[in-house]
Amino acid sequence: MAQRAIREYDGKAIFSKHWEKYFSGFHYGFKSVLVTNGDELRAKAQEHGFEWLKQEALVAKPDMLFGKRGKNDLVLFRTNKPGDVTLEEAAKWIDEKIAHDTILLTGQKGTLTHFIVEPFTPHSQDQEYYISATTVGEDDVLYLSAEGGMEVEEGWEEKVNEVTIPITMDDANIEHLIRANVPAGIPAENKERFIAFAEQFYKFYRDQNFAYLEINPIVMVGNDMHILDLVARLDDTAGFMMGEAWCGADFPTAFGMEDQSPEEKAIAEADSKSGASLKLTILNPMGRIWTMVAGGGASVVYADTIADLSGNVSDLANYGEYSGGPTTGETKFYAETVFDLMTRHKDPKGQDKILIIGGAIANFTDVAKTFTGIIQAFEGYADRLKAHNTRIYVRRGGPNYEKGLKDIKEAADRLGLYIEVYGPETHVTDIVRMALEK
Repeated sequence: MAQRAIREYDGKAIFSKHWEKYFSGFHYGFKSVLVTNGDELRAKAQEHGFEWLKQEALVAKPDMLFGKRGKNDLVLFRTNKPGDVTLEEAAKWIDEKIAHDTILLTGQKGTLTHFIVEPFTPHSQDQEYYISATTVGEDDVLYLSAEGGMEVEEGWEEKVNEVTIPITMDDANIEHLIRANVPAGIPAENKERFIAFAEQFYKFYRDQNFAYLEINPIVMVGNDMHILDLVARLDDTAGFMMGEAWCGADFPTAFGMEDQSPEEKAIAEADSKSGASLKLTILNPMGRIWTMVAGGGASVVYADTIADLSGNVSDLANYGEYSGGPTTGETKFYAETVFDLMTRHKDPKGQDKILIIGGAIANFTDVAKTFTGIIQAFEGYADRLKAHNTRIYVRRGGPNYEKGLKDIKEAADRLGLYIEVYGPETHVTDIVRMALEK
């Protein structure tokens, strides 16, 4: 399956086109525009059918295939009337954003070129829910939570119910399976509505050949559904038969990719074809601290910790993640790319190189399987890693983590690599402190 990311606007347009067929009993008032500058937004407001741009409170945000826009201060909205965001304010804000480069918390840098503008949806936090679907191995997996928003990733195991659906399962059993896994936090008055929507959402995901589909949050107000934020990838091998069903969605270049190095582009290309998340940004090719971190949230935590404890942000060579259940082969390719980069230059001060293989506790990633990919990369790069006096620190938890930690320790010892290995009993960033203290 070749996965290609699409814009939030295109994902919502596909929902709107097929809504009546799949989402019986629910209403979705699709109001959304995609623009590249303020004048284009002003012109759109003069067209028939888009009068709402002049009449309603607005929300504006970039639509360029990156997440955590709220945490990057890239969402324009206000909740206090009469201070609603107006058409003119949204247009000026967009022009301000395109006037200069933007640097994300991940270190990615680029120019914002596309923005999605929609009506603001007043709602309370207890009306927000989370739902997503993807393919893991030979099965589909549906993820359901009574909590939506930016913090759903924190405490994932406690907040999110995972529903594994064999691709051969019939509709009656799918409904029964979803019903048996409804999150306990769904209010009684919304439970049946949530079950019905989740079942319809999964059928829509499957029939429209999505490879990944996430709404976070979906806001339920009675039978009115509001898709506030959406992430979607399509299986582009099905493109030949989908035609107009995908509403002409294109596959844009990811934000900041225009200025990427060959290695960053290679990882981005691997990411586009994978159900996993593979990200790499080179911050300082001469840096002595390199990371292989599992999880986007964990990546931010590790980067901040390294910058704080090292006292010199330039020591951090790269930023990125490998997560979402990458295959052994994908992990090996990612590791080989990092090892190749980190062993090209000796540290100018003659210090040891440090490799941090970190992460929180995995949700569904098989730790042993991904560590097998890292071990295979060790085999090919052991001599180069030793030539740079590389010290390796590992901290990981999750499915099959005991075997993964045992295997990587034994392999490193056999190859003569310095390694320290820790499980979830160790604080997630303690290995950074240990590495820098030495």
